Amino acid sequence: MNATKIREAIRWASAHESTWPSREMREAIARSIASEPFNDIIGPVKDRAGVNGLIVRHGYIVAEWGDTLRADMTFSATKSYLSTVAGLALDRGLIRSVDDPVKRYVDDGTFESPHNSKITWRHLLNQTSEWEGTLWGKPDWADRFKGEKRPYVDPGTAWTYNDVRVNLLAYALLRVWRKPLPRVLKEEIMDPIGASHAWRWHGYRNSFVRIDGIEMQSVSGGGHWGGGLFIGSRDQARFGLLYLRRGVWKGRRLLSETWIKDVTTPSSVQPVYGYLVWLNTDRQRFPSAPATSLFVLGAATNIIWIDPDHDLVTVVRWIEDQHVDTFMKLVLESVTRISDLKGERATR
Repeated sequence: MNATKIREAIRWASAHESTWPSREMREAIARSIASEPFNDIIGPVKDRAGVNGLIVRHGYIVAEWGDTLRADMTFSATKSYLSTVAGLALDRGLIRSVDDPVKRYVDDGTFESPHNSKITWRHLLNQTSEWEGTLWGKPDWADRFKGEKRPYVDPGTAWTYNDVRVNLLAYALLRVWRKPLPRVLKEEIMDPIGASHAWRWHGYRNSFVRIDGIEMQSVSGGGHWGGGLFIGSRDQARFGLLYLRRGVWKGRRLLSETWIKDVTTPSSVQPVYGYLVWLNTDRQRFPSAPATSLFVLGAATNIIWIDPDHDLVTVVRWIEDQHVDTFMKLVLESVTRISDLKGERATR
């Protein structure tokens, strides 16, 4: 990789720090959801660091900048970790099929209405569930209120980016695993990939349930009302590398090949979205990145860019969203082909 081009990419990221809307996260979140109903913050928050990130090629750290060890909020990047816990449940046989109705596994009334009983795990994973209800004091329409509530449609027919319904997936998975999801993630994924012990996965102050006589917290799938995954960039890069290696870490398979294929398959109603991960179908999301790219993406902007074409994992955090594509373009310009190197040597 070309060192000058890498430095240019880092300078670009550092010069375009997120303005969303300050480093004081309680203030930032409050301002971002001020126009919504039910806009009280009910989960932990943490002030953030500055722009930071790292570039990993062929499994090696090529470049690193800023504080990559600090465990910051990741907002909706949390969703991809939640998706991974669902993948583990499928791999272990705790969920037999993504097309099973969730009501077969969660029998507490959450999925009992004629409308909600149609919802499958697939619908929850690709954000097409259309679930109707209230969870942890937030109605399903709370974070998408535009002055009026649109009518519900059949599950699987419309895509809506919806934090309440993602939190519902976390709750349903808690009922399936019957142990806290952070513990599942730690034991099954984070410890095997050598992640630090600094990361935390939070829920809300009112999201505790009792399972088998033990009180457990149902975690959130993002930081919309606080909570979610607090994690450092180095740990994010390890998670990205696991997906780049298609679920295998140092010869040990942690996620099945079937899950890797399914999680990266576009939704029938949203071609740039898989199972709580962003895709680059037809290069729609980030035109400068290859169409095969996979993104773990959260507000403000937190992103893990997984690029199989170049055997590349890049983490960049707290960069303004509109400048991410140019950053990706600069990173790819740093990738030197072997043929170029041979030509360079021949002229010396």
